[in-house]
Amino acid sequence: MDDIVRQALAKWPDVPHCTGWLLLDRRGQWRMRDEAAQAAGEPGTPIRHEALLGFINRNYECDADGQWFFQNGPQRVYVELVYTPWIVRLHASDGALSLTDQAGAAFEPAQTWIDDEGGILFSDAASPARVAALHDHDLELFANHASLDDAGKGGVFHWRAGVDLPVQPIARADVAARFGFIASPAARAASKG
Repeated sequence: MDDIVRQALAKWPDVPHCTGWLLLDRRGQWRMRDEAAQAAGEPGTPIRHEALLGFINRNYECDADGQWFFQNGPQRVYVELVYTPWIVRLHASDGALSLTDQAGAAFEPAQTWIDDEGGILFSDAASPARVAALHDHDLELFANHASLDDAGKGGVFHWRAGVDLPVQPIARADVAARFGFIASPAARAASKG
């Protein structure tokens, strides 16, 4: 968290939280959702300003309830997740694979999953484990380094020389509960009245 954010929190500790205005889409883009986008159930406008994107990425955290948020100075802006709290890109360079999350940080997978819609997910060895969905543009690269069974519900991902990760099935509907996150803090807040 940025020092300026810590200072703002100390100075204004009781600023109300915000829900519904920021969304992380399935391709790792941050999107601003005005009232019209929220009312229409639309994803909103992609944020393109590099300094703002960096600020969001540096101040992106999770609360004790599993709700991901961006700490915008003294205000906590809860994030609507189209799928998972992290979206990763798969890269191949000089024969070696690497994963980076939407913030540009390395992501080291400990487990690989395939959901019932054909989406690929990775979880790391952290406690609790972070889960990240693979960007759909990288599915072909993943397939080039994986051996899946005929049903496409399991197999092996050849991550590194001598490191194969089993590909395990998971239902998309079970991902949030399995990894302990809330996909829609706005819906949760609305249900609490």
